[in-house]
Amino acid sequence: MRQDLKSLPKTLADDVARNLVMVARLLDNEPEEAYNYSRVALRLASRVASVREAAGFASYMTQRYSEALTEFRAARRMTGRVDLWPVMADCERGLGRPERALAMAGEPEVKQLDKAGQVEMRLVAAGARTDMEQFDAAVVTLQSPELASSAIHPWTARLRYAYAEALIAAGRADEARDWFAKAAEADTDGATNASERLAEIDGLEFTDALDPELDEDEQGSASEAAPARRNVAIDDTGEDRVIFEDEEDVEEYYDEDDLEIDEDREGEAKK
Repeated sequence: MRQDLKSLPKTLADDVARNLVMVARLLDNEPEEAYNYSRVALRLASRVASVREAAGFASYMTQRYSEALTEFRAARRMTGRVDLWPVMADCERGLGRPERALAMAGEPEVKQLDKAGQVEMRLVAAGARTDMEQFDAAVVTLQSPELASSAIHPWTARLRYAYAEALIAAGRADEARDWFAKAAEADTDGATNASERLAEIDGLEFTDALDPELDEDEQGSASEAAPARRNVAIDDTGEDRVIFEDEEDVEEYYDEDDLEIDEDREGEAKK
């Protein structure tokens, strides 16, 4: 980005940089605000590739897919880079054109992507198959050496989670549970809600409960002020209650064998 802005007068470059910093800072949690800052940057420096890219992501995060696609295409023309190809394909999905996303998945640009980009393209293609109600094809699309590998990468949790969702859509819920467990195991950053989906499948739900270590008087006073709360998992019979300190501890409720990678299934995924 800094290199891009060197083409601008210093004062203008500083103004654009400030707006781009705000886009980056707000994009995940306040995308509408990020979008507003991106439009300011775009008005100031529409011929700068990093500005067009930032505007594209701000539009994408606010589901303005037509605008996003326009900005991504512009950034790609300016730079010749292919790393935006998967998100451009996902914009086609957002515009209700999954067949175009699938066509992009077969273009030569995909072979120029790095491993993370190729995995992302696979995720988009599987999503397009799902959009078209081709559920079994979506499952096959996600089967790959990356899915079967026991190595953990930044995209591993999302890939496993997407595979579990595809299995659910294809009516293979028993297999899906294993992959939600594998996704939860790999998801150290909370990129998915795999642990919650795993709990749902096992008939668990989380509710707030007052700390059972307090007596009745203490429970009453605590509830009037700031109650000490813990997570409670209730199984599908409504009888067994297990107290957890936090939701992440739900994994300890399961037998460790449930969370281990099933080598037989991984072999199947490689086929």
